[in-house]
Amino acid sequence: MKQRAKKPVSSFLYNHPTLHRWALLVLPVGWMALVYIVALIALLITALWSVNEYTGAVEMTWTFDNLIQAFTDSLYLTVTERTLFIAVLATVIDIILAFPIAFYMARMASPRARKLLVILVSTPLWAGYLVKAYAWRSVLSGSGVLDMILRPFGGHSPGYGLFAVILVEVYLWLPYVITPIYTAFEQVPESLLEASSDLGARSGVTIRKVLLPMIVPGVVAGSIFSFSLSLGDYIVAGIVGGKTQVLGNIIYTDVGVANNSPMAAACALIPIIIIGVYLMLVSRTGALKRL
Repeated sequence: MKQRAKKPVSSFLYNHPTLHRWALLVLPVGWMALVYIVALIALLITALWSVNEYTGAVEMTWTFDNLIQAFTDSLYLTVTERTLFIAVLATVIDIILAFPIAFYMARMASPRARKLLVILVSTPLWAGYLVKAYAWRSVLSGSGVLDMILRPFGGHSPGYGLFAVILVEVYLWLPYVITPIYTAFEQVPESLLEASSDLGARSGVTIRKVLLPMIVPGVVAGSIFSFSLSLGDYIVAGIVGGKTQVLGNIIYTDVGVANNSPMAAACALIPIIIIGVYLMLVSRTGALKRL
């Protein structure tokens, strides 16, 4: 049988593998450029516009007043500090909670128990975000489940506020932290741990000098999830935060209530810059190269 002649395009790409690889990246890279880079440029441009004091209409007149106010005004600085505090604390708590859970799942649990634990960890992800947030609102209310449990012991529910926001953020993003750390634990070769033990290293030394350095990428990946999601979240603060304000609430107020999209765009640049700085600091550790 005669072999089919190759089509001109496929033949050309076959003979130019570098061009073939670049052609495969055109659509995803182009989409990223359109959705992210163009969106960021549009956000920056919007932050440089102004709002007419009398009509409330957005005017395309260039000014740095919004950016200066967002980065110097005491209100925005206070809200930024609070938002950053919530994100950092939620991330640290998530890592502390995820570490022993992931270690047990990967290194101590039987294969059957491991499968069950993976299902249990991933089960909260099947529920809707708002469903989980409102469930916690019910639990933390003055007449909620937590108050009913603590009342016989003389305690009471902490109610809504900063503590409730941190608690719910920790709960929401914990599975996103457990999963990459569990994967990192699973990828550690058993032979390395056995070699460390054969050479006389104690368990603490093995964990500190062999195990921990190898799971750093998993911890970094989990921290990126928890930190970025907590930093950008505003719905939790609106549901269980009471009077607690975060950056997302300020941005929503400026857009939805005050119709001040330039100021909202200026405030939106703050978490973007924070995330950029965080990723830059993490990249210097070399952890991102091993993800």
